[in-house]
Amino acid sequence: MMRNRMFVVLLLSASLTCCASPQQKLQQTRAKDPKYQYNVGLVYLNQSNADARNIDEAIKYFVKALSLDTRFYQAWNGVGLAQSLKGNLQESAKAFEKCLEINPGFTEARNNLGSIYQELNQLDKAEAEFQKALFDKTYLYHELPYYNLARLYVLQGKLDAALDNVEKAIKFKPRLAMAHNLKGIILDKQGKPEEAVSAYEQAVRVVPDDVQFGFNLGVSYFGIGNYDRAKDVFLKISPRVTDPAMKTRVEQFLKDIQAREAARS
Repeated sequence: MMRNRMFVVLLLSASLTCCASPQQKLQQTRAKDPKYQYNVGLVYLNQSNADARNIDEAIKYFVKALSLDTRFYQAWNGVGLAQSLKGNLQESAKAFEKCLEINPGFTEARNNLGSIYQELNQLDKAEAEFQKALFDKTYLYHELPYYNLARLYVLQGKLDAALDNVEKAIKFKPRLAMAHNLKGIILDKQGKPEEAVSAYEQAVRVVPDDVQFGFNLGVSYFGIGNYDRAKDVFLKISPRVTDPAMKTRVEQFLKDIQAREAARS
């Protein structure tokens, strides 16, 4: 009887070992698979909640992918994105440059590199990368280099060129809210406040909860003397404003509007 019981226990143990073995093999395979390591890195990088995003873990997995395949250009692009989120712009630029050295046709990295060059105030190099991105007719996101060129031209005071490029960005992607917002900024700088209001309205229409877009619209309404609508916008965004400087400005606008209402009554 005892021998039968022992046999059952041994048989059970053997069964568990067999079940565990495929799992172990899967883990071993994943540990040697650069694509798997890269995908895990993307999961950490692409968390929709910024507080949950773990950039250091993302970098760890991208680096692991590169240790398995040094020419895995997407992983270099991932490192570049992660380092940019950490504010390490020089390291980010080096990663994007390495990505493009391996695969010059990976236009996503070219647009990313241009953005980093712009942050580093290397505007000529940034412009060159954005222009190269536009030359790629197979690239599906031309709105991004057009938008980035518009931002760059605003910095350089080339407002006509900026407006031309931001309108091209909107043509490619009509619901690109940040492009409508940038168009409003450009039109404001050109002394076209009524047109600027329309651009800001479109940005808010696409992304109603964006505080910056709402603030720009409120300021624009105030600038053309539409105090009622400015008040509505400022009251709407006020509870969600976290930036101290913006909060102070919203409060001041509301006080100014209140004073004007008192003067009218």
